[in-house]
Amino acid sequence: MQANQLNLNNTPNRRLSIAPMLDWSTSHCRYFHRLLTKQTVLYSEMVTTGAIIHGDRQRHLGFSAEEQPIALQLGGSSPKDLALCSKIAEDYAYNEVNLNVGCPSDRVQNGRFGACLMAEPQLVADCIDAMQAATVLPVTVKSRIGIDDLDSYEALVNFIETVSSTGCETFILHARKAWLSGLSPKQNREVPPLRYEVVQQIKQDFPHLEIIINGGITSLEQTTQLLTTLDGVMIGREAYHNPYILVEADNLIYQGSLAVKTRQDIVLELIPYIQEQLGKGVKLHSITRHILGLFHGVAGARAWRRELSEKAPKTGADEQVVLQALNLVQH
Repeated sequence: MQANQLNLNNTPNRRLSIAPMLDWSTSHCRYFHRLLTKQTVLYSEMVTTGAIIHGDRQRHLGFSAEEQPIALQLGGSSPKDLALCSKIAEDYAYNEVNLNVGCPSDRVQNGRFGACLMAEPQLVADCIDAMQAATVLPVTVKSRIGIDDLDSYEALVNFIETVSSTGCETFILHARKAWLSGLSPKQNREVPPLRYEVVQQIKQDFPHLEIIINGGITSLEQTTQLLTTLDGVMIGREAYHNPYILVEADNLIYQGSLAVKTRQDIVLELIPYIQEQLGKGVKLHSITRHILGLFHGVAGARAWRRELSEKAPKTGADEQVVLQALNLVQH
């Protein structure tokens, strides 16, 4: 979407959101997810302030109107740069700006942002303060519950107190600590134990704040249970490996009464978008890699994945590849 093309929407309802994931949360993936759920809040991949300020801004920030409500996740630690990028996010009509204080990768640490910032709560507060001064959008924080040996409940409370003193009201907490050395980002999503009770205790101790939980959530049933004690739930990998779970979200999480689409409905709705994107020079595989899990658990799912994986990357591949793959699954 081009800058200033849409009026800003109201603050998004964050009862359910899809986590920002590098290489996954692309505009194509968000468009696909929006066919499954209209109200769930979608997040961009993390975009560094440097990429926005010095890079191809439209490539990093552009999105289609259908993707809203959508939040931009920023990576950085310079209050000045984060403030500038927050204003740019407003110009692009994002609905929220989120600061990444949770990514543990070496590359992110070398740039002095991500999870390592949990060791510098006052710097995070300064960043949030500058961001809020630059935009009317809600500014939120996504963090871990601790890092390395800085993993006591008291340290997390200090972090929340310091950052919320700026007026920041929304904290998305990945319910695992992060090890900044010794574990890969993938291992950091799996090895440190999930501690939902820590996030629930934060909500009890900070009842005035919006506390959203992330980490290991795999179903809407689990989501509804967590929503009895927390303000929101953020689903991560499961939304990509088994995206069809989202099809009931608008009804179960947002109390809608919509007819539930079939998987075939979703595929057929995606075809015009595929045709449009192919006309712009987008490669089919850039879109279809996000829909491989649509038929998870259905007879023919393996054939669906194989057909798309083998044929979509080929030169000249078009929507017929998707329609042919559809014929291989039960629907």
